[in-house]
Amino acid sequence: MKRWTRLALFAAVAAAAACAPRERTIVVLSTNDMHAKIQHFPRLAAAVEACRDTVPDALLVDAGDRWTGNAYVDKTAVPGKPVIELMNRLRYDVATLGNHEFDHGQAFLGRMIDSMDFEVVCANVLSDTCTFPQLPAATIVERGGVKIGFVGAVTNYEGPGHPAGNAASFAGLEFPDPQAEAIRRAEELRGRVDVLVLVSHMGDDRDEELLGRTRLFDLVIGGHTHVLRDTVVNGTLLTQTGKDLRYVGVTEIRLRGGKVQSADFRLVPLDGYGPDAGFAAEVERYYASPELNRPVGAFAATMDKQGLANWMAAAVADEADAEVGFYHIGGVRLDSIAAGGVGVARVYDLEPFGTQVARMEMTPAEMRRMIVTKYNEPTREGHRIDLVSTTPYAILVDAEDRAFDVRFPELREDRRYKVAVSDYVYRNYHDLHCTEGEITGEKVADILIGELREDSPLEADNAPRQKVVRTEAKKF
Repeated sequence: MKRWTRLALFAAVAAAAACAPRERTIVVLSTNDMHAKIQHFPRLAAAVEACRDTVPDALLVDAGDRWTGNAYVDKTAVPGKPVIELMNRLRYDVATLGNHEFDHGQAFLGRMIDSMDFEVVCANVLSDTCTFPQLPAATIVERGGVKIGFVGAVTNYEGPGHPAGNAASFAGLEFPDPQAEAIRRAEELRGRVDVLVLVSHMGDDRDEELLGRTRLFDLVIGGHTHVLRDTVVNGTLLTQTGKDLRYVGVTEIRLRGGKVQSADFRLVPLDGYGPDAGFAAEVERYYASPELNRPVGAFAATMDKQGLANWMAAAVADEADAEVGFYHIGGVRLDSIAAGGVGVARVYDLEPFGTQVARMEMTPAEMRRMIVTKYNEPTREGHRIDLVSTTPYAILVDAEDRAFDVRFPELREDRRYKVAVSDYVYRNYHDLHCTEGEITGEKVADILIGELREDSPLEADNAPRQKVVRTEAKKF
């Protein structure tokens, strides 16, 4: 399998070597949204080194969200450090920021950037604080006489006005329109480089919008939306490699007379490579944590993502002594946990953010307004059931998939209810109106660990309590 993958990956490179001397081929390897999945680094290292055996000056680029998603990275003495050490060892060249780079605050991120041996570029983050360095918008890397420009951009759509996350992490920073800033920097750089690459953490939908406005870029290395993309949009190649280091992207850019003639992309599955022994030993060292490896309880049956969300909604409600619990599906970071023993690390993989419980009082009308507003958001979090709840409800939508009502069969409209949510929802969700609101300081992961210790084995409740109903009748 490894031999097949190596041949598939580099056959075109070998052919390019036979081209006329005036023709050049640049190879760019890309990753995005690795989310701390360092267990896949040994296979990534094997793939990258196989490429470098054939193309020694291949570039290695990452499009953001390097940590948050693996307890063996997120719960170390310096969160994220294992990822950066592995990336430095693998000799990454360029990266941009993702929203999760800010999960531990901007001062922490500033220190982490200082430890990165690769260039971090972002055109649309402006710093007015000493805790966070002003990053370059772009950089130029030369390979074999070919100048390759890289412009970085990060989403500001979910904040609003900043990446998704707690607003306190972005104090003193500005995040202007990423598309406008990327285009502006491209206009400045285009005449100075042979190849121009956008390293984007906006999401493939926003990348498509940008490419509809400009043809300045030769390649977009994308991230944020966790999809596999290999698409030409308005003459420019748009790529993305999904998430969790399952694939590495390989882009070959052919030039003739200093002009780009073509760009071709391939997704290469990393499971086709045997792990690099040196990187495997390093990862094993990171995983040797007695505290994280300690079992705390068990599940009687497998919990799928719906079941995990139900569990988390019920857990925050119980902790806050609330009548209704909501948990946002984006905060449920695992797709399932299998029946059997559950260790501390698995709980932190499920909830890696240090999320706290918030409690308040709300009427059904206020809950309805919050749910409808979230459903109708134009971001990727819209038009889905985002808030899983302990109380059943139905979202009514019209033919254009616009929500206009929410029905609560078990709630009375004339009552105020004690409600529990995550502090992320409490701080960031639009149209959340309540009384007696406060953040309790209790961490969701600690609550889940406590329930596992006290009540194992936990039964799985994978049944959905929320649904979307399409109807033409608009009535509040």
